[in-house]
Amino acid sequence: MKRVFSGVQPTGQIHLGNYITMKNFVKQQDEKDCLYCVVDMHSITLPQDPETLRKSIIELAALYVAIGLDPNKVTLFIQSQVAAHAELAWILNCFSYMGELSRMTQFKDKSEGKQVVTTGLFTYPVLMAADILLYDTHYVPVGNDQKQHIELTRDIANRFNNRFGEIFVVPEPMIAKVEDGARIMSLDDPTLKMSKSNPNPHSKITLLDSMAQIKKSIMRATTDSEAIIKYDLTEKAGVSNLLTIYSQFSGDSIPSLVEKYEGQGYGTLKKDLVEVVTAELEPIQNKFHQILQSGDIYDVLKQGRNRATEIATPVLDRVKQAVGFVTY
Repeated sequence: MKRVFSGVQPTGQIHLGNYITMKNFVKQQDEKDCLYCVVDMHSITLPQDPETLRKSIIELAALYVAIGLDPNKVTLFIQSQVAAHAELAWILNCFSYMGELSRMTQFKDKSEGKQVVTTGLFTYPVLMAADILLYDTHYVPVGNDQKQHIELTRDIANRFNNRFGEIFVVPEPMIAKVEDGARIMSLDDPTLKMSKSNPNPHSKITLLDSMAQIKKSIMRATTDSEAIIKYDLTEKAGVSNLLTIYSQFSGDSIPSLVEKYEGQGYGTLKKDLVEVVTAELEPIQNKFHQILQSGDIYDVLKQGRNRATEIATPVLDRVKQAVGFVTY
């Protein structure tokens, strides 16, 4: 089976945009050998409260299972529990260039305006490359905003292979087609993507928001003064975003939703959208709390750590042998 690797940082709450991506993870688990990782090492490129981080790591893992990932079909693990990630990252740092790392747009965005920038923030694309290459990964599900990092991963892998032989599998990005109605935007400013970092709690809906909070956020969502249900990303970005969310959760096409709500105004659309979203998220929340209370998630993560280590160790060994380290 072809292998898929993907990681999510345990910082901030998982919002609807993240959730749509994670639902695609579930679809892959019957078709490919999937490894899904809580990339906690990436999260400390920016300051974190240790207790909050520990809690967030376990909660993210529980959410993975709650949305439908089957631990018997996928490998779910915590990045920092597999030491090979850090070891391979150091080796790959020695085959990466300052110039190519300084061109990473996410580094520019995250470092802009900061007086102090850590070397971890600068080199984290190399750690991301190590995450991927460590598992002989064939496909990496990413959005367009991460495509540059996959290109860097491919460049490093090819550079290494050209020098030492075919050591790494060179991965391909698995980029979902972003068609109309497939991108979730901020509820308070629909010209921007929904984001964990937006300080306005009503700009996003997270998977663990209360039903009351979800209702309030949707009912307060920015639209316009026309009260005409129409899908137009330029002129009617707000209502188009609501139609997008509705379509992603209900499975109904956007044209059919436009026809359904013609002449009814935004109030009716928002009220029905509240019902659609809460109907899907409430069972996920219930399962999430059951998983945490049972403590089973720790067994899942231990099992995942063991399998990830089994896959990663021979890959790291052949890399060490290639560069001249002593292995036995």
